[in-house]
Amino acid sequence: MRVAQGLKRVVDFSVSLLGLILTAPIMIIVAAVIGLTMGRPVLFKAERAGLRGTPFTMLKFRTMREAVHDVPDAARLTKTGRVIRRFSLDELPQLWNVLKGDMSLVGPRPLLVRYLPRYTADQRRRHNVRPGITGLAQVSGRNTMGWPEKLALDVWYVDHWSLGLDFKIAARTAGAVLMGRNTTPRTAEIMDEFTG
Repeated sequence: MRVAQGLKRVVDFSVSLLGLILTAPIMIIVAAVIGLTMGRPVLFKAERAGLRGTPFTMLKFRTMREAVHDVPDAARLTKTGRVIRRFSLDELPQLWNVLKGDMSLVGPRPLLVRYLPRYTADQRRRHNVRPGITGLAQVSGRNTMGWPEKLALDVWYVDHWSLGLDFKIAARTAGAVLMGRNTTPRTAEIMDEFTG
């Protein structure tokens, strides 16, 4: 298992480095569009819970206007932001998080630190692995599923992890991103907060 986990880190480092190089032109264009339509900053920095619940700063392209008191997140999401989210372009800066070792290419999505006390003991096991840019929940319905379903899939992934499973999830992710599938929740454009 340790050898496989070591190989996973090698794959993460190599693919994220290559990905940063290959997607640099796309990221420059996305950053320019965000700068022109929403202004600065073009990156959104958020504290997330990583491996063993340790906080880290996750990077994303900004898709919403600056926070205003009493204005819901869905109302802050811009037209440009919707397009960026539809094709998951907002996630590209997370390749830097993978390169640094904060994240993996595949794993449970990193969630808010304030959610940590709200998990059951079983759900908390999602933090036994590094969070990922994509994961089993993302290719199994993503934002169209409720929290219990998503967290159950995260734990299943932890219990059944293998390099082969990672490759299958990565392949399914490529298809989902190209088709822009399952990026919007059933009832809202922004996923509801996890309340436990």
